[in-house]
Amino acid sequence: MVNLEEDSSTGLRRRGCSFQKNDFLPEESFQTWGNYTSALKQTPHRLIDRIFTRSGDQAELDVKARSQTAMKKTLTWWDLIWFGMGAVIGAGIFVLTGLEAREDAGPAVVLSYVVSGASALMSVFCYTEFAVEIPVAGGSFAYLRVELGDFVAFIAAGNILLEYVIGGAAVARSWTSYFATLINKDPDDLRIIAHGLTEDYNHLDPVAVGIIAIICLFAVTSTKGSSKLNYVASIVHIIVIFFIIICGLMNADVKNYRHFDHYGVRGVFKASAVLFFAYVGFDAVSTMAEETQNPARDIPIGLVGSMVITTVLYCALAVTLCLMQPYYNIDINAPFSKAFEAVGWNWAKYVVAAGALKGMTSVLLVGAVGQARYLTHIARTHMMPPWFAIVDAKTGTPVNATVTMMAATAVIAFFTKLDILSNLLSISTLFIFMLVALALLVRRYYVSGVTTNANRNKLIACLATIVVSSSFTAGYWGLSEDGWIGYCITVPIWAAATVSLWAFVPQAREPKMWGVPLVPWLPSVSIAINIFLLGSIDRDSFIRFAGWTGLLLVYYFLFGLHAAYDTAKADEKQWSKVEGGQMKNEIENKDGDDR
Repeated sequence: MVNLEEDSSTGLRRRGCSFQKNDFLPEESFQTWGNYTSALKQTPHRLIDRIFTRSGDQAELDVKARSQTAMKKTLTWWDLIWFGMGAVIGAGIFVLTGLEAREDAGPAVVLSYVVSGASALMSVFCYTEFAVEIPVAGGSFAYLRVELGDFVAFIAAGNILLEYVIGGAAVARSWTSYFATLINKDPDDLRIIAHGLTEDYNHLDPVAVGIIAIICLFAVTSTKGSSKLNYVASIVHIIVIFFIIICGLMNADVKNYRHFDHYGVRGVFKASAVLFFAYVGFDAVSTMAEETQNPARDIPIGLVGSMVITTVLYCALAVTLCLMQPYYNIDINAPFSKAFEAVGWNWAKYVVAAGALKGMTSVLLVGAVGQARYLTHIARTHMMPPWFAIVDAKTGTPVNATVTMMAATAVIAFFTKLDILSNLLSISTLFIFMLVALALLVRRYYVSGVTTNANRNKLIACLATIVVSSSFTAGYWGLSEDGWIGYCITVPIWAAATVSLWAFVPQAREPKMWGVPLVPWLPSVSIAINIFLLGSIDRDSFIRFAGWTGLLLVYYFLFGLHAAYDTAKADEKQWSKVEGGQMKNEIENKDGDDR
């Protein structure tokens, strides 16, 4: 897929997929080595500028013009509900349910889904208010840029991209597992064992790469076309889910629930942290706000509706699985298919496998659409090369961003095992959801020029206390096996900070079209529970997360910071010219010359 664009320097039309220097580093800081050296010397100054600079709602809407072609507004709330379910119901429920029931939670895995679902639903509310008022493709990146500044937004952006790449890779590898079940093979029969690599990365998966390539073709063709494909696949998927629940309960044995809480409360929350993976994907729907016909109506219905339906289905599926088989006998690769095989319904495993494949195909498709739109909006700010921001004039889709993200997904899917991917994905997701809830509180309570300095200081103190007390609660949970004294200190401090925010800091902004209820309580609880679930994730995953964040910082200090700084200053100059009437005169003079 190519896009013919006009080269401003030559006046000639060229292909949008060409690789020229100005496609990637067009900013002033990169025009000469001298400029770049000077920019690096100014890094501390520029960093401070970017940390304390916040974007605005209108600015995020204005940068859409940098994509050269507008995305087509073709989606309704009905499309978004199906996109939401298509984005979420996939590998998480069909693979991780078995893994977490067997290893961490037992039959109480249903409570793990309730906890992670409640957390995800609170995050959905926070996302929805932003998506309605800032309907752009940037999703949480745009929201954080408006409320917490460029630097925090970039760190979140890197983790957003990691979330999508890892999520897509995990689903693709799970697709291989269920496909193997469908053709009566072991998943490793379809993989290449590379004995020269370490154990976690030596099961090479060409099938996962193949399905990602096919999904990429659909994603670059048309958003509405992708919606129709997702719609059909999701209907089939829902039918199969009801088949699993009804036929599974026909084979239920209540004796399998005798050891409901075998692993205790700690096991429930440990599983919740991993099973948050099963809810990842709904944020992709918020990136489609730019293509939604009526954001104020369609986004709340689409996001909240799909999440409620998904949570109910997840809990029903978890109960069904653990009633069909003792938790210690559940297969960790294809649990539902093997459960039907265990009760003598061999034919049913093929129906389940086919339905799971349909569901995971939908997840891959919606993920491909969502991740490309994130990258598109990030590139519009020049924190990533602007080549990724180009929207194809013919298809109305960001082809460059889609192909790049899907290629990265294919590489990760080829090498990396599912358990590594799911833990790392949960960290990125919980971190981002926590930041979005924090940003919502900032949006409601702080408006420059409206909020007094005293109220601003109160807000900072309350938010810092909420985050720190939540972090100590999570840390105490992670380090103390049986202690409880710490919670008697940290939880009341969190509650006091939230009460203080509610009682002593007036809200500076009311939502224009749709607002999160129970502010500040709902966002504050969202912050606390997201941080708490982080305390249940293993140490190695945090090491990988820290390594990725370190790489992001290296890129930011060498390239992203300077590109974003130059672009922001150029925008400021343009606006000052408009305000001073210079731009108008230049346009009038140009029109006169043309005549």
